[in-house]
Amino acid sequence: MDDDGLLDDWVLGHTRASRPKVCFVPTASGDAPAYLDRFFSAFQSRACEPSVLPLFRRELDDAALRTFLLSQDVVYVGGGNTANLLAVWRAHGVDRLMREAYDRGTLLCGISAGANCWAEGSHTDSFGPLTFLQDGLGLLSGSVCPHYDSEPGRRSSYQAAVATGALPAGWALEDGVGVLFTDGLLTETVTRTPQAHLYRVEPDGEKGARERALPCFLLPEAP
Repeated sequence: MDDDGLLDDWVLGHTRASRPKVCFVPTASGDAPAYLDRFFSAFQSRACEPSVLPLFRRELDDAALRTFLLSQDVVYVGGGNTANLLAVWRAHGVDRLMREAYDRGTLLCGISAGANCWAEGSHTDSFGPLTFLQDGLGLLSGSVCPHYDSEPGRRSSYQAAVATGALPAGWALEDGVGVLFTDGLLTETVTRTPQAHLYRVEPDGEKGARERALPCFLLPEAP
């Protein structure tokens, strides 16, 4: 949900429907009203059917919740607190529904906490200081670190977590980067920001951890 909408259009371009259903899940921000407004502002003008799933003031029973989520073409998870997001999802059974949606071919995506949640583990500030979180949904093997270039301490802290085995090897994303995984395999990397990269970070014995920059296709501006 950046101002230029390039990554939003990229996401919609990977759906199978001509007018995809896109559900925004703002759990990580506590269903912040301003975040909902921002989502609708970004997607109501696009060729899709946007909706929101609130959980802090839940209105759907279990059966209706399952029907609703499994009818979506895209589930778009907002940023915020990764640990809180996972706890609330598990309390409502949304974690199981996300796995079922994934198995049915729903495109699952998100930013910051909304990217962290899909992996086995992630790098997070959910508890205040930068640290690691080991109990993600595990739909993507390995770990994820967002904001790799924009937040002080992210790079060194994530590499330390990978080096010690606190987190498995994984993917570090600079701001503006989009990454597509298909059946667990990396299939596409794009960016809306020139020179931004995706990094593969792996343990490297006594040296700690090593990072390898992967090229990203620069998304063209809309005409």
